[in-house]
Amino acid sequence: MRTYKELEIFDDWSNEDKDQFAVNIIKGLVMDGVHKANSGHTGGAFSSANFAHILFSEILNFNPSDHQYFNRDRFVLSAGHESMLLYSILHLIGWLNRKELKQFRQLDSKTPGHPERELPGVEATTGPLGQGVGMAVGMALAETYLAQYFDNISKNADGIIDHYTYVLAGDGDLQEPISLGAAALAGHWKLTKLIMYYDANSAQISGHTSRSDSTNVAMLFEGFNWHVQEINGGDLNEVRDAIQTAKVIERPSIIIGNNAIAEGCATMEGDHNTHGVPLPPEEIAATKEKLGLPNKPFYVPEQIIRYFRKRFDILQKECTDWNSRLRQLSRGKRFKADWDLIVENNLPDLDLPEFKDGEQLATRKAFGQTLEKFAEQLPHLIGGSADLEPSNYTGGFARKYNDFTVDDRAGRNLAFGVREFPMAAIMNGAALHGGTIPFGGTFLVFSDYSRPALRMAAIQGIRVIHEFSHDSFYVGEDGPTHQPVEHIMTLRNIPDFNVFRPADPKETAVCFKIAIKSETTPSALLLTRQSVPVLEHSYKQIEAGVRRGAYIVKDCDVIPEIILIASGSEVSLALEVAEKLVGKASRIISMPSWELFEQQSKEYQKSIIPERGCLKVSLEAGITTGWEKYVGSSGLMIGINHYGKSAPYKDLAVQFGFTADQVVKKIKKHLENLL
Repeated sequence: MRTYKELEIFDDWSNEDKDQFAVNIIKGLVMDGVHKANSGHTGGAFSSANFAHILFSEILNFNPSDHQYFNRDRFVLSAGHESMLLYSILHLIGWLNRKELKQFRQLDSKTPGHPERELPGVEATTGPLGQGVGMAVGMALAETYLAQYFDNISKNADGIIDHYTYVLAGDGDLQEPISLGAAALAGHWKLTKLIMYYDANSAQISGHTSRSDSTNVAMLFEGFNWHVQEINGGDLNEVRDAIQTAKVIERPSIIIGNNAIAEGCATMEGDHNTHGVPLPPEEIAATKEKLGLPNKPFYVPEQIIRYFRKRFDILQKECTDWNSRLRQLSRGKRFKADWDLIVENNLPDLDLPEFKDGEQLATRKAFGQTLEKFAEQLPHLIGGSADLEPSNYTGGFARKYNDFTVDDRAGRNLAFGVREFPMAAIMNGAALHGGTIPFGGTFLVFSDYSRPALRMAAIQGIRVIHEFSHDSFYVGEDGPTHQPVEHIMTLRNIPDFNVFRPADPKETAVCFKIAIKSETTPSALLLTRQSVPVLEHSYKQIEAGVRRGAYIVKDCDVIPEIILIASGSEVSLALEVAEKLVGKASRIISMPSWELFEQQSKEYQKSIIPERGCLKVSLEAGITTGWEKYVGSSGLMIGINHYGKSAPYKDLAVQFGFTADQVVKKIKKHLENLL
C-alpha cells in the first residue's frame, strides 16, 4: 500500500493506489473532525467511505461551480450521523474549507452534527433515521414526473431533465419502518433513477444488529421489486461496478455493501463502540500509520485534491452544454412558459373556485374543488391521499389526472396507500428536488403518524401542503380513536409551520392559495367532515383577512362587550351565538391561522382583540390549552379537553356543549361569576 512518503511520485501510482489513498485521506479527516469535536460518529463513516469516494470522484454528475445546477444528480445521506464523511467530501470538492472541518459540531459552524441543507452540497437535512430514504424516493419521483412532463410538451426536450438520486443508508435506517414503506412505493412506481447504497456493517450504538434484527434485506427488497446486489463494501472495484450496473437497471436498485464497521482501523475494526464516539488518540495514531498517513490533523495533500477533481473540466463542459440546450429550448414559448412556472417558480395569481353564499358545504369538499381548480393552472401540483380519496375529496383530482404509475409517468395522483409517514417524507423529497408542489391528504387524527416528517419539513423550510380532514369530534360514529382532540394544538406547536383551520369554503380556497405561495414554509389545512355555511363575504374581504391570520367576520356598532374568537366550523357556531346574545354587543373573529396572526403588528392585533374592556371567548372543537394567550386571565375558553364518543355528530355536539344555546349559557354563567 502506498503512503504519504511516496507522494512525490504520485503521478506514477496506479489508479487503484490513488483511490485507496484518497479513501484513507477521507478517513483521516473523519477521525480528526470527530476527535477535535470530542463528539460524533466514526465507525459508519469509515465503512461508507469507499462508496462516497467512488460516487463523488467518478460517477456523480454535478456542477463544481454551481451547487444548484438543476440537472445535477442528488445525493442524500440518510445516515446523517455520518456527516463528517460528507463534509470531508465537500472539502475535496471545494465547497467547504478546512477551517469549517475543524469547527465540526461547534456553534454557528457550517459543519453541524447532522447535515443541514443550507450548506452547498447537502440536498436534505437528515439525522432522524429513515427519513432520508423517504426523501430520496420523493426526489426520484419528482425527477421522473418532470422528465416525462417536459418530454411531452416538446419533442426536443428529451433528456433535459435526466439525473439520478443516490442515497446512503445504514442498518438503523432500514430498521425504521419509514424506509420500508417508502421503498415499497419506489418499487411499485419502478423509480429506475433511484440507487441506494446500504452500508451493512452489522453494528449500531448498542451493539451488533443481530441482537435485534435478522431480516434478509436482499429478499425483502426483491419483494419490493428492487434490483439487489450484494458486494464486499471494502472493495473499491466492486463498489464501482455495482453503481454502474445499478444505473442501467430498469428498477430502483439497492447495493448491499457488506463491510466491517470502522473498516481500516488499527485495532477497533468491527467494534460497535466506534459507532458514536471519537477514537482514542492512540487508536487514531495507529490507524493513520496503518493507512499510510502522517500523524498530522486534517491532512490533505494537494495531489489528492487534484486527483479528486480530475473530472471537473468534463463536468463543467456538460453543464455548459446543458445550459446552452436549455436556452435553445426556451426559444419555444410553451417550453419557456412552463419552465418559468415549474422550475423557476414564477407562479400566477391563481383563480379561485366559485361558492354560493349561504350554501352548506364541508371544507374538505371545498378543498377538493379548489384542488381541481388549482391543478388546471399548476401542472406541477402533484400528490394524493393515504388511501382516503373519497374522504379527503382528492378523488376528482385522481380521476382527471390519473395515477402516477409505471405505465403513466405523467400521472399526477400519487396513490400512497395507508402510509402516512412515508407519504409525508416523500412529499418533503419532492419539494426539495424542486419543480413540484406536493400535497398529501389523510385524517387529522393520523397527523401523529406524519409528525416527524412535518417537523423535518419545517426545519428545512420547504413548501409541502398537508390536507388533514375530519378535524374534530364531528367525525361522529367512528368514535374517539378517529376524533382528534389535541392535534390542532400539537400542530400549532411546530415552529415555522403554518396551520390553517378555515371557517368556510372560501376561506379554504384562500388558505390553500396562501400555502401554495408560501415557498419556504410547510402548511397544513384542517378541514371539516360536516357541512358549514359559505360566508357572505367577498373573496377580496376574506383573503385580506386570512392573510392576517384573523379578522372580524361580524362586528357591532359600538365598543364590543363580548369578542368571540373561533376557528373552522366554530366560526358559524359563533355567529349563531351572537344572534342569541340579545342585549350584548358582540364581535365575531375568525382566526384561521395563529401563525399568520402572530406575524402582524401589535396595532393590528389589538385593533381586533383589545387587551381590556370586554370579555373574550375562544371557541374551538379541540383542547383549550393555548387559547389563554388570546382570551386573557378573565376570558372563557370553550373546547373539548377529553376524548370523544361514538355517536352521530349532532348528538355529540349536544353532549359536548357545542350548540348555540349551550354556548350562550356558558358565557352568561361566566359573566355572572366575574361579577
